[in-house]
Amino acid sequence: MTCPVRGLSSRGRSRAGGVLTWARMPQPGPSSRPCLALRLPPFQVLIPRTPTANYTSRQDVRARTRSGASAMATVLSRALKLPGKKSPDLGEYDPLTQADSDESEDDLVLNLQQKNGGVKNGKSPLGEAPEPDSDAEVTGAGKPHLSEVTTEGYPLEPLGALEQKAASSIASYVRTSVFLLMLVISMVLVLVCAFLIPCPPRDLHSTWSRHLGPQGGGDLSPLDLADVNGDGLRDVLLSFVTSGNGSTAGVSRSPAVLVCLSGMNGSTLWSSPLPEEARDITCLDLMPGRVAETVCLVTGTHKMLSAFNATSGKAIWTLDPHYLPNGTLAAPGVVLPDLDEDGIRDLAVLVIGELQPDLCFLLVSGRTGNPVGRPVKYNIVGVGNLIGPQVYITTNGAAYILFGFGNIQAVALRDIFVQAQNRDSLPPSLQIDEPEWERRRSINLSELIDIYSDGVELLQTVKVPGSNSSNLLITTSRGLVLLQGQNLTPSWTLSLQGLRSQPTPGYFTDDETLDFLLQIPNGVGLKKVMVVDGDSGMVAWSYSIPCHMEEAPATSAAAVDQKSVFLFWAEGLSAASPNPDVVLGTEPPSLHHLYLLHPAFPSILLDLANATGTVTASEVGINDLWKDAFYVTRTTGPSSEGHPAPLVVSKLSLRWALMEGQVVQLKETAPKIGRGELRRFLSRIKFVDSPYQI
Repeated sequence: MTCPVRGLSSRGRSRAGGVLTWARMPQPGPSSRPCLALRLPPFQVLIPRTPTANYTSRQDVRARTRSGASAMATVLSRALKLPGKKSPDLGEYDPLTQADSDESEDDLVLNLQQKNGGVKNGKSPLGEAPEPDSDAEVTGAGKPHLSEVTTEGYPLEPLGALEQKAASSIASYVRTSVFLLMLVISMVLVLVCAFLIPCPPRDLHSTWSRHLGPQGGGDLSPLDLADVNGDGLRDVLLSFVTSGNGSTAGVSRSPAVLVCLSGMNGSTLWSSPLPEEARDITCLDLMPGRVAETVCLVTGTHKMLSAFNATSGKAIWTLDPHYLPNGTLAAPGVVLPDLDEDGIRDLAVLVIGELQPDLCFLLVSGRTGNPVGRPVKYNIVGVGNLIGPQVYITTNGAAYILFGFGNIQAVALRDIFVQAQNRDSLPPSLQIDEPEWERRRSINLSELIDIYSDGVELLQTVKVPGSNSSNLLITTSRGLVLLQGQNLTPSWTLSLQGLRSQPTPGYFTDDETLDFLLQIPNGVGLKKVMVVDGDSGMVAWSYSIPCHMEEAPATSAAAVDQKSVFLFWAEGLSAASPNPDVVLGTEPPSLHHLYLLHPAFPSILLDLANATGTVTASEVGINDLWKDAFYVTRTTGPSSEGHPAPLVVSKLSLRWALMEGQVVQLKETAPKIGRGELRRFLSRIKFVDSPYQI
């Protein structure tokens, strides 16, 4: 194989010995075959693979061979360092060409392109070609300058390349430093989030009980729930009369105390003394739409009306008793819209004198506790329990106050405000009226509007889901009536005898209408528990159970699937008797059980807990973080002769109780409900805040 090079024979011999000859490659002809070639900076070198015969001596051959081999190895190592890429040292690669011939010798041609001032394809940078017939000129034309070659005959890297390498090294160092710095910062942030920022506390106490000692008397059992310490779990607020004796306004009376217990473990968060027994505790936000501290309104049995900071337990303000010279507070204070336009909602209290007709409303500022105007008197006559007062907001936004004695009457809030302020100008919240309600005024244009007057026992305003209006659920001595809030017409009427306890709202049927659980005495030691369909007034579920506890409270908790679980107290249930409507207990009457009814399994009850005392109040709170509900009870233990009854406050996690509860089969069903199926269903229940309001 031959590689034709100008100035050399086909055997690659020359006066230089044929070892390293600088030459210019001719343009290959159409008949020539490709010659194996590699372009490398900076020269074009021809190296025969077999030694030629015209070396002067064997040492010269060996020296030249070693020199050529060393040069070739160095060139190849540098050429193949970064294959296929352009390097500042090596320039561009040319494709390899190889020519085959009948000769037995192959020549490897390396095209080396000099960077600065070298030979490129046999030509000088200035385009001067060497003489084709002069070996010396050919050799001289390819000879590099001393400033560009090393002792072995290869070019040095220029100064610009060294500076570029130094800059590249600095940039690489900077990139590495930045990466390590960002890595350290990320690790620090992870550690801060994991250890320094506290995670929301989990309610690890599924149940707890707190003994608050003996009570000194009192028939009322106020209880409310509110998150006062910001841990996401509602805490327990209650008031009771202590066993010590005190004196208030010259009247001997046991002092009372307002206590806040942690919803997490039952520990005391704070306590504040009260001058008299509390009638009601209501925790709410007087500044809707703003981030404000929760306020607890405490209404006493005589003249006390105070607002407490729920976080610290300190009194914000207290109504001066001198504004109530001839009367006492007849009912808890009710929250009104902002009347004095100070950004805080105001209150109204109903004050009653020694005689029934002597009744008046007093408007109170929610910011200072001072009266907003003078008292407004009304003369009403009725027979029965005091109803209300309750605030009702119509669909149009008109505000009315509902109250009465054995009946329900309404008075427009704007009328009370005009008389209290003795002026005709009204705030924007009172400039609205309800035509349907105004038509019910008496012929003599009295300020009182008759709503219902047939032996009223209880009144509840029930929020209509998906609407800004409310209906009126009226419990009478003869049954239950639901009035539409828009036009005050009855939706349905249910005839019942002996209904004394307040109906418990919740979702039982599938029509997304609010239903009601009722408890009715049904003989000696028995009561009938029933669920009434809120859409039609028909009984959807009922069962008679033994219970000696009078007016045991019932409650409900809403789940995410638009269903509710109902909780009520009764005595222990035995196996189903032949009469499915009556089940007798086998335990002593002093032991009461907490039962849970779920709409998906109406044929069974879950026995969650038991108590030996009398449950006087109960509330359900929601743990929003864990989608759990907890049941808080206020229980008065059995009292012995000469010793007051102890007060016990207990908390029970419903999701935990659902897994630990005992199944009570009310009747046989086909197919039979399996224990595993029931447990899987109960474990998926998640509780949310009640979508309805009472």
